[in-house]
This record gives sequence, structure tokens and C-alpha cells, in this order.
Amino acid sequence: MPERNTVSELPTRVREVRKRRGLSQKALAELSGLSESYVAKLEQGNHGEVRVETVRKLAEALQVTTSFLIGGRGDTEQEAAPDRVVWEQTYRALLGRMQQPDEEPTVDGVADGLRALKPLLADNRYKELATLLPPLLRDAEALNGNGRAVRSRLLNATGWVLTQTRQFDMAEPTLDRAIDLADDRLDAAAAVNTRVWLHLRQGQLDQARNLATRWADDIEPRFSRATTIELALWGRLLLGVSNAGVRDNRPGEAADAIRLARAAAAGIGHEALSDTSTTRTFGPVTVAMIAAENAAVLNQPDRVLAIAERIPADLPYAHSASRNRHRLDVASALVSMRKTNESFAVLQDLVRVSPEWLAKQRYARDIVGRLVAKRKRKLSSEMRELADAVGLAY
Repeated sequence: MPERNTVSELPTRVREVRKRRGLSQKALAELSGLSESYVAKLEQGNHGEVRVETVRKLAEALQVTTSFLIGGRGDTEQEAAPDRVVWEQTYRALLGRMQQPDEEPTVDGVADGLRALKPLLADNRYKELATLLPPLLRDAEALNGNGRAVRSRLLNATGWVLTQTRQFDMAEPTLDRAIDLADDRLDAAAAVNTRVWLHLRQGQLDQARNLATRWADDIEPRFSRATTIELALWGRLLLGVSNAGVRDNRPGEAADAIRLARAAAAGIGHEALSDTSTTRTFGPVTVAMIAAENAAVLNQPDRVLAIAERIPADLPYAHSASRNRHRLDVASALVSMRKTNESFAVLQDLVRVSPEWLAKQRYARDIVGRLVAKRKRKLSSEMRELADAVGLAY
């Protein structure tokens, strides 16, 4: 007797993959050799027992695995592997496996190269960064002990890019070297801030919180004589404490940290660069965006949108990773408030201005998945293009 299956996830997965593929129930029926009425009943959960052979036909028509439809993870749910080919030369440079330059590099030359990376960092242009970083890292290594500050800053920038592109295994030792090489506490604190973010991206909340708290305590400035960079780095570390605290169900700790960060931002009075390695800023707007992020974590979409209304559009580095992340919080809140058209517009604009960044964001895939799930009809071509842009498999 043919094998049968009654897995409860089957109706949902068939419906969502069908919409993701832009198929009507009639079209799916034709492709799978089933009747339209059967497909409709199956998606409504009124299917009774289902033959595995029937599921296989549906999987073939939908271009997914049978195991995925009946509740397994399958290939479609696997996290996309980092693009090792793109970053291979960067890895080789970090491991000291590139041929040495013909001419003796200079500290000023490496510093100029790092400055030239800033526009690419600001616009999240990863493919170009993957081309320019290897020779610059090679030259920095060839300084033979000179220029510790510029080497630390370049490694911090590299660690930031590797973290952003989910190259976590190489980001960790790169940032540890940046911290070790730093010849003053502010450069070290800048790399620590990136290290805290790496912990957060990996879900290592205790490590993120402990590291940020320890360094925030160590570099806490006296407000009466603190420089802008001292306030900015301290404030950034406090935002790391708040980020980790709100995710670790420590709302009081998160609120205290963001209150102190807000005081640091008020002391500066505007958005200012928080380190010399990247284009990250700190100020009242950055604190507001993290407050919105915390509200998103706490499932307070109305608060997210209220905060977003007060954030100016004409910010420096308008397409930076932190600004883009805030816009994802807004898109998520809009979905929760049933403002799906507005959410779709935000996501479409992110595809336009930061396609490389958006493709690396699991959060974006989650939001688009929610939009797809709310849609009753098959997906429009624009919705399918958005799903492709964020790597949504179904």
C-alpha cells in the first residue's frame, strides 16, 4: 500500500511556496497533475491523509524537496553559506599568505588606503571592498611592526565588513588582533565595539553584555572634560549593553544603559563619528534608532513608528548599515500594524539603495516572509523580485 503522511505543516508550506513561485492554485494543479479542487482542499487543511507520492509531485512542481514540504528543514531553509570565493583573497591576506609587495609600503600609504575605503563602507559595497582589502591588508602586514594604530584601524574595518557579511569565523580573530595591536585605549575601544556587535549577531548575549559593560566601565569619561570621541565610544558601548540586555530579558538593565547613552549623546549634541576605522556615528539619532530597535524586540510596533517619525531623513551616511537596520525595524512594525503596502515600499527602497547589504539580512527575509504569508492571492512580480532580493526561499 502506498505510504501516506499527515504532517500538519504541509498545507501552510504548499500555500506559501506556491505564492512565492507566483502560481495560482490552478497552475499548481496543472504542473503537479492534481485537480484544482484537491489543491484548494489541501491548502485549507481539509486533505486527510496524503500519499508521499502526491507530496513528491507537489514538490517537483514547486521546485523544493519533498522533505521540506512534509516538515523537514530541507535545502530551502538552510542558511546561505558565506561567499567564500569572493572573500578568499581577504582570508589569504589575513593569514599572511599573499606575495609581498614589490615596493616597501608606508604607514601614510596604508592610512590613505583606509581613508579610500570609507565611501565603500558607508554604502555597503562589499564586492568592491573584497577587491581592495587584500592588497591593503598585505601592505599593512609588511610594515613590520610600524604603524600599529593604522594596522589596528584597518583590521577593525575588516572585522566590521566580515561581521556584516556573516564571515564570523574570520571576523573573530581579526578583531582580536585589532584590539591587541591598538596603541591607545580609544582605538581598542572602537574594535571592542565591533566585537560586541559580532557577539550580538551570533546570539552570544552574555559575551556581548559582559564585554560592553567591562569596557564601558573602563573608559567612562568625565563629562566636564570629555572629548567628542570619548563620549561617542562610551555611548556606543552602552548601546551594546542595552542591545544585549533587551534580548536577554533584562529590560531594566537595557533601559538604564540607553538612558546613560542618551546623556552621552546630549553631551555631543549631534551625530559624530564614533571611531576612525569605519563610518559609524553616535549621537541623539543613533540612540533613538537603538531605542526603536529595542521596542521592536519587545514587540511594540506603535512605539517603533512613533520614534521613527522623529528621526530626520537627511542624515550623514543615509544608507549606512545602522540606518538601514532602523528601516527594517520600521518595515517590521508596519507589517505588525497591517500597513503592508507601506512596509513593501520601505523594503523596495532598501533594495534600490543597498542591495548588497539587504541580501545579507536574515531579518529582511523574516519580514518579507510575513508579507508573503499575509497575502491571499499569488505574489505579484514586484513581490517575487523582493523575495529574490532578500533570498527568501519560499
